[in-house]
Order: sequence, then C-alpha cells, then structure tokens
Amino acid sequence: MDPVQTLRHPEKRNRPATPSPRKPPWIRVKAPTSEGYLETRKLVRDNSLHTVCEEAACPNIGECWARGHVTVMILGDTCTRACAFCNVKTGRPGPVDPDEPDNLATTIAALGLRHVVVTSVDRDDLADGGAFQFVRCIERLRATSPATTIEVLTPDFRDKDGAHQAVVAARPDVFNHNLETVPRLYPTIRPGARYFQSLRILYEAKRMDASLFTKSGLMVGLGEDRGEVLQVMDDLRSADVDFLTIGQYLQPTLRHAPVARFVTPDEFQEYHRLAEAKGFLMVSASPLTRSSYHADRDFEKLRAARQTRFSGA
Repeated sequence: MDPVQTLRHPEKRNRPATPSPRKPPWIRVKAPTSEGYLETRKLVRDNSLHTVCEEAACPNIGECWARGHVTVMILGDTCTRACAFCNVKTGRPGPVDPDEPDNLATTIAALGLRHVVVTSVDRDDLADGGAFQFVRCIERLRATSPATTIEVLTPDFRDKDGAHQAVVAARPDVFNHNLETVPRLYPTIRPGARYFQSLRILYEAKRMDASLFTKSGLMVGLGEDRGEVLQVMDDLRSADVDFLTIGQYLQPTLRHAPVARFVTPDEFQEYHRLAEAKGFLMVSASPLTRSSYHADRDFEKLRAARQTRFSGA
C-alpha cells in the first residue's frame, strides 16, 4: 500500500476556514524589497533550489535574504504530511533530484555563507525518508565550502531504521529537529508525528556524537499553557539539547490551525529566562524567532557558550 495514502491526518483542503485574532503591532514586518533580497532570490531560482523561507511563508524572509542568508529545503517542495501549522504543500512528491547536492553547494559557495541551514519536507514515500540526500548534501558542502558550518533541520524519519543515525554520522555541526508543540496538541497540530519519537531522535543524536550541537524549537500561541511549555523544556534538557528556539505561531491560511492567542514580548522574555535557568547553552525566544533565524550569529554564540561553560569561566 502507498505509504503516502496510509498517513493518518486530515487533509488541509477539508479543514474549515477559521480566522485568527488580529495581529498585534509587535508581530508585523515590512514587505521584502531590498536589492540584497532580490539578488538572493535570483540565485536561488537560477540553481533550482527550494527554500523553507518561501515555502513556509517565513515573516523574516526580507531581513534574512537581504543578508544572503537562506534556509535551503531539499527533497523537493511537496510534503507527504499535512501538519495543521505548515504552509508547505502536501501531495505525492516527485523523484529525488540527483543534482540537488551540487546545486546546493554551488549556491552556498556563491553566497559565501559562513553558516548554512539545510532542511527538508517529510518524505514518507522514500525507504530512507530522504536521509541519504542529507548525507550527500553535507558531503558536497564540506568539499566545496570547507569553512562553512552546517546545520541540518531534519524531519522525524518515522519508521525509517537507521535514517537519523546516518545524518548524524555525516557530522553536521548542528543537528536540529523541532518538537514544534506540546504533546497534548500533537493529534491536531502534528498528527503524522509522535512526540517521544522526536525527543528520542535528539537524545540519540547527542549519544552518538557528544561534540554535536543539538537544537529544537517550539511554536507558542496554539493553545498550550505555560506549564506544558516548561515541561517540554525539561524533556529537552533530559535529552541534553543545547539550543532552544521559541517563536509565535502564525496562521499561514484560513485552512490552517488558527492562532489561539498572541504571546506577549514580556512572556517570551520570561520563557527565555526560565530556559536559561534550566541549563540550555543557547536560547532564542521572541515573537518572530524561527529555527533558522539568525542561525549564523547564534552558532557563534553557541560555540562560545560551550567553551565558557566547560572552561569554568
């Protein structure tokens, strides 16, 4: 049976249209128009790459692309799942592009990035979940841009034996896998995934390679409560995760899950303080925080934080 057809999730097209509350002033951003943004967009187009910046309608695209910072999305632009929060299209994906690792390497070299984030759609249709395309991309980036640090933001590779282990063994600098939301909301927000499977991936990544930085992210404003967010922090620290990002969920279309509420900047500051107190090496918590937002700057801070902690300074 086709694994795409056996996924248990509601189709986005069948969800009722549900509007969110009006956006508060702190959540609004300017439309991207800068010359740097346009140059980055052309380079991405010329090399036939997809980016999560565009596909997921990231509110920070103007700022990031103006600096030449892109988050590349490999394995195509079509996901085999239909998470209630995600704007990436759902359907039957095409074949894996064998030229994708070379095109990625060419683009990153042209941009001269010091840090690159590589993510992907879910590919439940593939025997390895797309893990070995991640491996090939890491290998090509190491060969063509050896000074560039590499962060991977992977799917959960559900039921794909050896998949995340292969990605970890390829030695990215940062292994990122987002929990996205609290366990109670998984059946409605992330129905194709399992909370403890995602947590296990992060735990095993650090057990395989203690030098690897691990990272995970949460969206808030979906109906979770403060206690649930703090419990997720504790779960991530139990898995020895180094870096936590927390950002405001924004409804991509009326067919996606509505925003339950807009979390205030003061509440984000409190989450930041509490996460630091729980022992994360690095925390980014703000309304517009996303997994790869300021990833290049944050990686340098993350590396410095580890050196400081373990030098006893």
